Amino acid sequence: MANVYLLTYTPNPEHSIAAAAKLCYSSSSISDLRNNLTDEKAAQFVEMLSEIGHESPIEHASFTFGIEGVSRALLAQITRHRMASFSVKSQRYVREGAFEYVTPPEIENIPEAKKIYDEIMAEDQKRYDALAEILKQQHIKTFLAEGKDEKTANRLAEKKAIEDARFVLPNACETQMVLTMNARSLMNFFRHRCCNRAQWEIKDVADQMLALVLKVAPNLFKNAGPACVSGPCPEGKMTCGHYKEINEFYKGLKKNG
Repeated sequence: MANVYLLTYTPNPEHSIAAAAKLCYSSSSISDLRNNLTDEKAAQFVEMLSEIGHESPIEHASFTFGIEGVSRALLAQITRHRMASFSVKSQRYVREGAFEYVTPPEIENIPEAKKIYDEIMAEDQKRYDALAEILKQQHIKTFLAEGKDEKTANRLAEKKAIEDARFVLPNACETQMVLTMNARSLMNFFRHRCCNRAQWEIKDVADQMLALVLKVAPNLFKNAGPACVSGPCPEGKMTCGHYKEINEFYKGLKKNG
């Protein structure tokens, strides 16, 4: 399963947001605004911003996460959140020798399905290795013919081979990334990805991310989570129907945070 870490974040994020918001309505200097802010005043101001829907000031706080043990399938989903910065382990430059892979819980819980799944992953590894080696040997010949020395030819051929061999790797192949979002984008991310109808892997990552930011900015993220924790479910006929259980879960998450 995924491991999520909060690597770094804007120092005193709630103070930064409150000062930025107050600047819009004050003739005081920025330094005076910061110096006159207590934790209590900052918390009150952040809560007021949430109540009136004034979201732009919360973009001044950002959070950087390390995410490990997730699939390439998750990568395709999470990068749809375009107001974010991503650094991802490259399959173009990093050879996938004995690659790790993510197993969906529904497959993990059925021995027969798990056996087939593991066999497919093992076969994918064999095919990837074989294809990479065939390509590498051909590229070595080409680079040697161009006058490259043997060491250089091997290095260049390895990179060029895995660049094409990666096309056979499965969505299950494990990856890792560093992700940075500002608080406003995080709110939107939680609204969509903490929802019960989100895919199980990205929901798990979103819940871990929310638990982490609640520890450092509890007032800012007090109303964060799926849309149904702060208003009606937007899914209409597609609602999961578990409003009460979901609200209890996120209340507990925020209490523990």
